[in-house]
Amino acid sequence: MIRRIAHGDICELHFDRPPVNAMSPELLDLLAREVREAPGRGARALIVSGREGMFSAGLDIPYLLGLERDSLERAIGGFFDALETVAASAVPIAAAITGHSPAGGAVLAMCCDRRVMADGPFGIGLSEVRIGIPMPETVASLLRWTVGHRRAEDLCVTGRLVDPREALAIGLIDEVVQPDAVVESARQWCEGVLESPAGALAETRVRLRRDLVEDMRRRRAGDTRRLAESWFEPELQGALRELVARLKAK
Repeated sequence: MIRRIAHGDICELHFDRPPVNAMSPELLDLLAREVREAPGRGARALIVSGREGMFSAGLDIPYLLGLERDSLERAIGGFFDALETVAASAVPIAAAITGHSPAGGAVLAMCCDRRVMADGPFGIGLSEVRIGIPMPETVASLLRWTVGHRRAEDLCVTGRLVDPREALAIGLIDEVVQPDAVVESARQWCEGVLESPAGALAETRVRLRRDLVEDMRRRRAGDTRRLAESWFEPELQGALRELVARLKAK
């Protein structure tokens, strides 16, 4: 589900879960483990990438719909664990957003140090409200940290996806390049960062990301409980099943 691709001392973690790189519990657990273990394998920086045209469509909704309450809570907890692990990574991480990145895909990208997105007819954003999922406080806070309060409110409430150019203008991503240059641009950013002395780089990143990581840790338990409680409400169940039906019809 995740392929390692070596670029010297930079390791690319390439999502390989067709057709849309949906985030199953297994994929998220593997991602968290890969990020934690990367420094021990000699990686000084990481790139997270998807397939052409699709970074990740977010959580695996069809799978989650089949879970009972306890299993669902564990799955949601695994999602937040993966996000926290990426945000607190000991080495810099660049997101190579190779295409569409709605919902959980956008959230994962925001946890990275750098976001490079492919130019083209792609969308990125938080579409949870549109399908009936109340926005978790962890995610809303992360978006405020990324784009500021007013824009975060707009993106959360409307649930709209923005194209790469608008995403760049509002600070949701850091760079837009041609699709075939996304990974290379992410690699070049990593190489530039790694020119700094390792000790100074590591300490500076910890200091600057401490508030973000602590905020995620403080909010995740409440978010997990609230999401699990709302998940089985008839309105949300109906909306999710309609979504799955539309996806299967495509």
